[in-house]
Amino acid sequence: MTTERVNPPELSPPTGFSHAVVAAGSRVVFLAGQTALDGDGKVVGDTLPEQFERALGNLLTALRAAGGTPADLARVTVYATDVAAYREHAGQLGRLWRDAAGRDYPAMAVVEVVRLWDRQALVELDGFAVLP
Repeated sequence: MTTERVNPPELSPPTGFSHAVVAAGSRVVFLAGQTALDGDGKVVGDTLPEQFERALGNLLTALRAAGGTPADLARVTVYATDVAAYREHAGQLGRLWRDAAGRDYPAMAVVEVVRLWDRQALVELDGFAVLP
């Protein structure tokens, strides 16, 4: 797969995301929304950073099982029940992302939602990847 991250100078410099990702490959992997569920189906973590780390880990586990790597991610959407809290923890969430997925950022969006499927869930991530 080849990817090109496009960040036009006319747009605000991206922090923790890319404005556009051009991907060419032979397989597209659509990743279901992942929250902070453990192997028994229970939400773990009381804080947004704890749940984000687990949800991201779950997303990357699904991606790896499909044969991909974090660098293959083309798009990720983050659904948060409190965007103000997400912004408050943005620095820590960015570090968690870089530790788990590196610095090849996909195109991303953060969307505030009233609630998620599991009432205890504070954050959910979904996305898609393009594999060679």
